[in-house]
Amino acid sequence: MSRPGRLPIGLTIATLISLAILIGLGAWQLQRLSWKQDLLDRITALENAPPIPAEQALARIARGEDLDFQRVRAVCPGLGRASWLELHAIHEGQSGVRLISACRLEAGPYRSVLVDRGFVLDIVSSRPPRDPAAGEPVTIDAVIRTPEAASAFAAANTPRRWFRRDIADMAEALGAPAPAPVFLMAETSTNPEWLALKPLPVPSGVSNRHLEYALTWFGLAGALLAVYAAVLWRRWKVR
Repeated sequence: MSRPGRLPIGLTIATLISLAILIGLGAWQLQRLSWKQDLLDRITALENAPPIPAEQALARIARGEDLDFQRVRAVCPGLGRASWLELHAIHEGQSGVRLISACRLEAGPYRSVLVDRGFVLDIVSSRPPRDPAAGEPVTIDAVIRTPEAASAFAAANTPRRWFRRDIADMAEALGAPAPAPVFLMAETSTNPEWLALKPLPVPSGVSNRHLEYALTWFGLAGALLAVYAAVLWRRWKVR
């Protein structure tokens, strides 16, 4: 046991390590705060921007540009009656699926791009008709989204229901050649006569609580210092 009046070596080392971790976590949250604010500013700016032709945007993506959240306008042959895959989704606490179809492209570096046509509640059993040969071209406004990396805890995809936005596998299942590495999240409905399908291009209410998290970590660091100081004060008091 350390003698009164001397620094407790073990406690000091443990405190310094814990303090470094807590301050590091707080600093990381401040970095996340800056990133999230830039993202929210970008979303806000693009929400009010006019859409550009999808082929033009995809050509820029092929050259390496980041066009996440860019609004585009695409003409997709037969999209209203196209085949679809069902991607599991939750919206406002309700379970459902997003219908994923392929849009054939006439020009540009890609021959197809996957379209998220919108959200359908699980309680809705009906689906839009499927007959691509009979469908008319559908013009949609959409938002470009780069798929996020799949969580290690996500369920495996099945032919009946998908749980990961895997462009290569989805395109193969839909028979879509040379797909673009992004999704088009429809803003306008591909089936306006079918009200159960709700286009949801951008998550609503994107939270930005990173400042709160940073203050929590820094507060814990301050509390740790206070506890350590109290221990030292007590030891020196009884010296």
